[in-house]
Amino acid sequence: MTDTASWRPTRRRLTDTLSAALAPIAVCSIALGGLTTWVGAGKAGSPARIGVSNGRVFLPYGDTTATAAFFDLTNTGGADDRLVAVTSSETGGDIALSRHRMAGSNAASREDVTSAAVPAGGELSMSPQGLDITLRAEEDWQAGDLVSFTLYFEHSEAVRTLAVVVRPSSDAL
Repeated sequence: MTDTASWRPTRRRLTDTLSAALAPIAVCSIALGGLTTWVGAGKAGSPARIGVSNGRVFLPYGDTTATAAFFDLTNTGGADDRLVAVTSSETGGDIALSRHRMAGSNAASREDVTSAAVPAGGELSMSPQGLDITLRAEEDWQAGDLVSFTLYFEHSEAVRTLAVVVRPSSDAL
């Protein structure tokens, strides 16, 4: 008699085999159901979708032409992105992303930054107290003028937009 001849499928052996096979099948089914729901909700693999709004540029005052521009960025996509550069053909050059830093009770400084995160499903609102775009204004700018900008992102296409020239005030933000 061989070993294979002595082996007989018993009820217990069949039950143990079936239980061992069902556990991975159940786990895979639950994972597949979760992934199907995630994909159906548009969250899986959706790229960043960047929107730019509320563009404004402060009208410089005094003898300086240095000023700042601000935008509100939204990302309705499923992936993070980063603002990496800004250009404008209507400025006097020297355009950069920067962050406003307080350096004491009444002192502040500007710190250049290389990029700014725009999180998936989130937003980035630029302000004089945080991230902004520093630039040189043209001498003939007046309140109400429109200035064109192109914002460049790490993953998304560049966005061309306009910013309105405004007088600095709490209403301008």
